[in-house]
Amino acid sequence: PVLDTEDAWVSVEGPVSIVELALEQKRIHYPLVEHQFVLCTILYAIMRFSLKSVKPLSLFDSKGKNAFFKDLTSIQLLPSGDMDPNVLSIRQQFLVKVVSAAVQTLCSSQKAKEVSEEELFPFEKGKNWPTLAADLAQYLQISEDVVKRHYVCELYSYGMDHLGEE
Repeated sequence: PVLDTEDAWVSVEGPVSIVELALEQKRIHYPLVEHQFVLCTILYAIMRFSLKSVKPLSLFDSKGKNAFFKDLTSIQLLPSGDMDPNVLSIRQQFLVKVVSAAVQTLCSSQKAKEVSEEELFPFEKGKNWPTLAADLAQYLQISEDVVKRHYVCELYSYGMDHLGEE
């Protein structure tokens, strides 16, 4: 981008402006940032629902694991469309655990009306974990329908038929 400056600012001396410093930075490789975001979302879900026996790095193949330790400005080889069926199975099991834990949390918070979930976790207001799991399924190359079907089954099994019908 071209930065137009007024004549009065041309003769000013001092440190380099933050705009000029920002323009001198290397461009990031967006798919690599997106890959990091998927890992952060996975880690947050594990922490939020206290999921035990989940190894976050087992959800990625060797290319995916190596990409986490590279500079965000580097062009990195990311996992391709062909995935190991074992990794896909582990990913699907993880997403099913997230949906189950989210429904269980929702049901327990509705049964204990004293404290709502928003009061316990105010920064999560409006966060729909099953929808987030379905979105995450796209990145993890899992069928969204599997996650959505499991969500509906969980809602029915916890007696929340009105939500399951929706």
